[in-house]
Amino acid sequence: MNAIYQDWFGLKQAPFAITPDPAFVYLSGRHQEALAHLLYGVGQGGGGGFVQLTGEVGTGKTTLCRCLLEQVAESTHVALILNPLLNPEELIESILHELRLGDLLRNSHKQRLDRLNQYLLDAHAASEKVVVIIDEAQNLPPETLEQLRLLTNLETNTDKLLQIILLGQPELRDVLARNDLRQLSQRITARFHLTPLDSAETAAYVKHRLAVASGSSSHNPFTPAALKTIFKASDGVPRVINSISDRAMLAAYAIEKTSIDSSLVRAAAAEVTGQSRAWSFQTARLPIFLLLLLVLASGWYFKDYFLPPDKPVTPVTQTNPIAVETAPVETITTPVFSVADRYQANKQAWNGMAAIWGAPGQASMIRQSCDEQLVNGFACLQLQGSWRRIRDLGLPVLLELGSGEAVDLILLTNLSATSAEIYPLGQVPLQLLDNDWRGRYAVVWPQDPDWPLTVHAALADGELGKRLKTLASDLIPAWKGEISTQADPQFGSWLRAFQRSWGLEDDGIIGPETLLYLIAPSLQPDLSTVAGDA
Repeated sequence: MNAIYQDWFGLKQAPFAITPDPAFVYLSGRHQEALAHLLYGVGQGGGGGFVQLTGEVGTGKTTLCRCLLEQVAESTHVALILNPLLNPEELIESILHELRLGDLLRNSHKQRLDRLNQYLLDAHAASEKVVVIIDEAQNLPPETLEQLRLLTNLETNTDKLLQIILLGQPELRDVLARNDLRQLSQRITARFHLTPLDSAETAAYVKHRLAVASGSSSHNPFTPAALKTIFKASDGVPRVINSISDRAMLAAYAIEKTSIDSSLVRAAAAEVTGQSRAWSFQTARLPIFLLLLLVLASGWYFKDYFLPPDKPVTPVTQTNPIAVETAPVETITTPVFSVADRYQANKQAWNGMAAIWGAPGQASMIRQSCDEQLVNGFACLQLQGSWRRIRDLGLPVLLELGSGEAVDLILLTNLSATSAEIYPLGQVPLQLLDNDWRGRYAVVWPQDPDWPLTVHAALADGELGKRLKTLASDLIPAWKGEISTQADPQFGSWLRAFQRSWGLEDDGIIGPETLLYLIAPSLQPDLSTVAGDA
């Protein structure tokens, strides 16, 4: 199976993942200033206390944090706190755990503080630095912020022993401006607010990520107008830029275009944000025109169903002044995919799916697998997608036609560019199915009942890990690492790349949908069991 759009655009990896990958980092002028403030806070002049970095959601705070961690000296010990919803005791526990002092967690709160103080003194004596970084710091409870302030009291006669960096959304500034937190606010030695990218930086950001993903600085399918539309739709927020650009490339791939224009970007932005820009007649003219064409085309196509049959009329002549009305002539035709056909296909769908997977007569069991997670070695997954996604998956699926209570399932066994093989009807034009298909479908496949429901790829070991890596070595992109029973963190990185290539959530976890895409090439449905009935 080919990757979703990477091969189409000649890319080596997904260019617009929303994970904070330092390899793709693009530092605008403002980002460079922000990183300089963080480096200052870590020890190049910070002198202890607090450093505050704020910015809107998705502007790149976490990415900058990862860049910081890559640049700190080996003599710097960092405690990174990602979950700030902690009380004072839990905060100290988390810091000790990050500093690999977890053996002290059974001690009292005072004993932990004393041990932390001694650890800081030892690090200072060895000319080493200790930094606590707290992400999403706007969520810190007031009592925990006060505990943080007290930690900065740990000092020698000349130096502070601990540097604290607070990363947060703009609300963090409001929190620290409270009167009861003024003592903490006074200890902030550096403040920086990260703003979104401007239009030129947005275009440079998109081109940079494409260059990294392709290995070529000239690789850019977005037109100049499309890049401007990305900026307008995203307001220059990197995370939103990634999402819109990714969807636009997926849409271009789906319609087999190698150039991405503004219209594709606008459609992608509407999907990503869930809303469209302000309505105007100027922006609505094309949709209205297309709607009118659709109405006219539908009216012409179904005219024989809604209009009375034509009545031939004898022409009026001088010798025949009165027209003579003849009997009406029937012109109604039977549609290719009739109500009776749909009923028949719905009735036979589960029987056909059972036969395909070698369980003839077990339709009820196969159907039950779609109501439960695993039944007698069969799994079922209900998905939302497009014809292209079904075609790429290459497995028989159950299409859901209609909505509400009037829902039918029909078995699709094969799909071409213009038609679908429907059991037991045979070839049906996609145009007829499009009228009643909302993109929902179900996939049923045989699955080992001993296979765990969730597998963290980076932790997969034993025979299960070996089996996964063997499967992965035959996929695109292929796993090229060692096939062994040992857990391999690189396998988690490979899986995230594989997930991005298929438009899945790149969480590094093998859940039901990721598992389906992993094993699909190795599945062998027997379509000959239903071919003769079409």
